[in-house]
Amino acid sequence: MGQPKAAIVVDGTSLADRTAALLALVSDPVIEVGPGYTNLVRVQESPAGGGPLAAVAAGWATVARSRESALVVATDLPRLTAGLLGWLATHPSPQSVVPIDRDGRPQPLCARYSATDLMVAGELVANGQRAMHAWLDRIEVTWAPASDWEAPAGQADALDDVDTPAALKGDS
Repeated sequence: MGQPKAAIVVDGTSLADRTAALLALVSDPVIEVGPGYTNLVRVQESPAGGGPLAAVAAGWATVARSRESALVVATDLPRLTAGLLGWLATHPSPQSVVPIDRDGRPQPLCARYSATDLMVAGELVANGQRAMHAWLDRIEVTWAPASDWEAPAGQADALDDVDTPAALKGDS
């Protein structure tokens, strides 16, 4: 992409600020894990740039005392909606909830995780694990097909991430 995805500006707002604003509509507290692209309270994963699992563990360590679960959201979802985040936050499952996108792929970086499962992420990172699939293989997950979340999200492409300039424009 030529720059960190969090700093990409879409419609006058960086993806990081957009994600932070959406999360603030449905969750409190909202923290940033990473180098500091927003005005949110932030924590840095260890090692810095250590990947999504390290980021999940660092974020959970910051809010663990006050939460039964937490939303984990990557910042590269330019079509993410408050409706989808609200649906995740209030999903009735006691387990972690991971949506499946319209192409059948799990989206573990836009999901709600139980406190128990988030503790497992910390244990794995402490033992040197960095792979998200190692964590997902160890936890109980409610997999939510697109048919469950598309109506609350208000759009079918709410989980489309951006890895290329074409994807940012909505081209496949």
